[in-house]
Amino acid sequence: MPDTGAAVSSVLIVGAGPTGLTLACDLARRGVDLRIVEKSSSVRRSSRAKGPNARSLEVLEDLGVVGRIVDEGSAPLVMRKYRDAAVVADSDPYAGCRPAPDAPYDRGRLIAQWTLEEILRAELAGYGVHVELAVGIVSYEQCVDRVVARTSRGRRIEARYLVGCDGGHSRVRTLMGVTFDGTTHAEQVMVNGDVELTGAGSLARDRWHQWFDEDGAVLLCPIPGTDRGWWFQASPERDADGEPLPASRESFQRLLDRHARLPGVRLHDAALLSTYRVNVRMADRYRTGRVLLAGDAAHVHPVAGGLGMNTGIQDAYNLGWKLAAVVTGRAGEGLLDTYEEERLPVAAWTLKTSSARLDTVMAAIRKPGGGLDAGITDDTSGLGLGYRWSSLSQGATPHDGRLSAGDRAPDAPCTDAESGDRVRLFDRFAGPHFTLLGFGGGAAPALGHVAQGQSVHPLRTCAVDAGPHGGLRDDAGHARTAYGVQGDALVLVRPDNHVALITEGHRHGAVLTYLRLLGS
Repeated sequence: MPDTGAAVSSVLIVGAGPTGLTLACDLARRGVDLRIVEKSSSVRRSSRAKGPNARSLEVLEDLGVVGRIVDEGSAPLVMRKYRDAAVVADSDPYAGCRPAPDAPYDRGRLIAQWTLEEILRAELAGYGVHVELAVGIVSYEQCVDRVVARTSRGRRIEARYLVGCDGGHSRVRTLMGVTFDGTTHAEQVMVNGDVELTGAGSLARDRWHQWFDEDGAVLLCPIPGTDRGWWFQASPERDADGEPLPASRESFQRLLDRHARLPGVRLHDAALLSTYRVNVRMADRYRTGRVLLAGDAAHVHPVAGGLGMNTGIQDAYNLGWKLAAVVTGRAGEGLLDTYEEERLPVAAWTLKTSSARLDTVMAAIRKPGGGLDAGITDDTSGLGLGYRWSSLSQGATPHDGRLSAGDRAPDAPCTDAESGDRVRLFDRFAGPHFTLLGFGGGAAPALGHVAQGQSVHPLRTCAVDAGPHGGLRDDAGHARTAYGVQGDALVLVRPDNHVALITEGHRHGAVLTYLRLLGS
């Protein structure tokens, strides 16, 4: 039955990949009524991304789904490199890495994208929201107080805001008139697919196998949760004119035979076949009135470093609390401008970083023993990304090694002063609220003043080392070390777990002023 337009949702999300689903889960837990539509007629079985990085795991922990991701995925695998079909080296890019008090995830997680999406859809369904399939947006009109979208079937959907999370070929971006400047590196081509192998009992499933030869390459990575499934990536076969041949099961078998030389190993099945060309492009803006972009709809870049899906997830995490604050009347529309202000520079950094990582990988594989591990560095974890330049970062300091407003809020293990239980700061941050940390007994009264002085924004207060005032004990000093605090101090943490401000322990007025300004 066609929509009449009578019911107006607060938010319409177009695209149900990891970005759209993350945004939907974040909005739903904040009580925002939303619709999420997907043009595909069935649940997509996409396999482009291989899993969340360390920062995305923190985001997914806050959303309450990280346990399932850990259970159904695997740790990143040792990379086994071959030359002329012979093993040259095994390398673990995370060797020596350990979880730290301020960062519980020292590496990402390997998980099929369709499994991650299944987990997010299940979480979303718990809020009573389901993805609407076979709904493609063909046009929209912006009105004073809403967006009126029309679908390919002539349906009309009205919402106060529309967010395009519909990928690199975004229809929403096209309708916005946003430019997608950049370059396509037509010569850098890769064929991909999900395959099942028979006769591969000798091929260890605890390794990511990488055959790099002078005339091409084949990569096989076992898909977690499957017995015979592998991610297949390769440089393509080419025709007499040097043009890449389309991805096919037959071509994959020939490439595997040429580079891996594994007698008796056959491709039993091949699905999700695609050809990937390196694109480096970014939208010139993320918002036009009531319409916004996130994820690949706003930026695409080389796969080196694994930043694509992760940047989209973190776009959604940045946008979610801001959009919720606006539609619930807790903040003015100006807060939405800070989404582009904060995330567009991150996209620019991502394009630059992933391009540099790709150059590094291409140079590394020219020599025996080189592989994809050359593209993995500390900065691809996402833990170092912040927003010191943002208008929301009050009192941000130069990069002198100290924590500053705009930075990711670190974790720390503490002890509950009443129960004696071990508690992490992330446990206190979890949920759709600001968190105000009060370090030292002198800051404890300020927590009460703030709690009583504002009722607009969801806020949780947490005393740390407050003596008889209770709260958390920082027994080992991890919290003070992570936040660079020695005496009494107040630290306001945003709902997306970035530091909003750091100030003296008695300056509750600074916190109240900050929260009030969000409503203007």
